[in-house]
Amino acid sequence: MKKAALLSLLFLVLSGCASSSSWGWYVIDPRTKSGWINIKFLVSGMGSTIQISLIAAFISIILGLIIVLPGLSSRRWLRVISRIYVEFVRAIPLLPMLFWVFYGLPLIFKSMGLNIPIDPFWGAIITLAISDSAFTAEIYRAGIQSIPKGQTEAAQTVGLSYAQSMRYVILPQAVRLILPPIANQFIYIVKMSAFASVIGMQELTRRANELVVSEYRPLEIYSLLIVEYLVLVLVISAGVRWLERRMGTGDHR
Repeated sequence: MKKAALLSLLFLVLSGCASSSSWGWYVIDPRTKSGWINIKFLVSGMGSTIQISLIAAFISIILGLIIVLPGLSSRRWLRVISRIYVEFVRAIPLLPMLFWVFYGLPLIFKSMGLNIPIDPFWGAIITLAISDSAFTAEIYRAGIQSIPKGQTEAAQTVGLSYAQSMRYVILPQAVRLILPPIANQFIYIVKMSAFASVIGMQELTRRANELVVSEYRPLEIYSLLIVEYLVLVLVISAGVRWLERRMGTGDHR
């Protein structure tokens, strides 16, 4: 109810501003032909934002699991490698990493005799997946370590290897604790996908930037952009809360 009231208040404020001659809300007024065209142009970038976020989240989930399993091994050198990766990736801001992947990675491939270009779509996905994988690995680690050690010892007693213990005993129990925070990480990916605009990816933020250049109304256009992200995040948040109820975790108030 609070979120619905907030959206209603925001609509009333924007409507009031639209009546003032000092504002340019006509550029996103759905009652006019040009305003409706601008709105459709902005909203059309949502598909790319969602697509990038979904693929990056899927890769991040797999990569995070690959990273965390050596970190839970009894072999010290494997734990060190896992920890170095997590700390290194978490320390790098997303924007420099995006530039390195988009501009630098093709040069590395070329030096190896490989001609593998990276377009903005995959540049954004690779960057988001790598950046989020470190956080996902920590979520896995917390979930797995919350399972009593007796479960692992019991699995080893019946002859299961480390990999088999994780697959058949530990991970199935940890999934219930891991899924909700991983779902919350998806919100982080959606918001960080806005950085893809700087390398030319036609997502929500890039569409808004292009419209600002042509219409010269940054306040009005970026206000609509914020509303787009707000609606998208609210929908995802509702899905996360539903997942938490289904998994029996979270706040049930």
